[in-house]
Amino acid sequence: MKEKHPVLFKLWQLAVVALLNLLIITLALSGGATALSKMGSTGSEVRQIQTRLKNWGYYTGSVDGIYGTKTKNAVIAFQKKNGLTPDGVAGPATLKAIGIASSSSSGSAAGGYSTNDYNLLARLISAEARGEPYVGQVAVGAVVLNRVAHTSFPNSISGVIYQSGAFTCLSDGQFWKTVADSAYKAARDAMNGWDPSGGAIYYYNPATAKSKWIFSRPVITTIGKHRFCL
Repeated sequence: MKEKHPVLFKLWQLAVVALLNLLIITLALSGGATALSKMGSTGSEVRQIQTRLKNWGYYTGSVDGIYGTKTKNAVIAFQKKNGLTPDGVAGPATLKAIGIASSSSSGSAAGGYSTNDYNLLARLISAEARGEPYVGQVAVGAVVLNRVAHTSFPNSISGVIYQSGAFTCLSDGQFWKTVADSAYKAARDAMNGWDPSGGAIYYYNPATAKSKWIFSRPVITTIGKHRFCL
């Protein structure tokens, strides 16, 4: 049998090694892409970013789930305001500051949140907004998420919900009642970026509210029996 030419065999080996290295680099880059949103990204995570930055005045475009120039500039403005590297890329640190769990998180239920967060938010919605219009239930869930993203409140769903005196349902026992099916759906919609409250961080029923302070808050919208305010 004729022997292989040593020079050609060496070139073949080098070519194979180069192709393998290229494949490894490509897989590494594609694997990291799910951990951030950047120019050209699309999907629910981008819509969440746009929704929150729009509510806070950083973003003026439409919530279309497309990471374009306006979204990038809004992210840069947010990053500068919050002491983050202003690169216009919504990586894990920026997403955390915005109040959105990275899409690479495990055990997610909706919008990158954990299943525990989802169940907890649904329980809160059911207790606080039972009997309210569906859009009002979503709005209550959105208020919780807006508080998570706000510097004046705890930075987790459980922290916001269990904050002392934050929600009456924890003191009157409503929180521990059976969760309504609609509350689960409302929690999912809120986690996926729908905010009918318009960025509110408070809400109250004027017929039952006893605090004079809450009546002084600027009202954004009224849904059912609740007024949503800043």
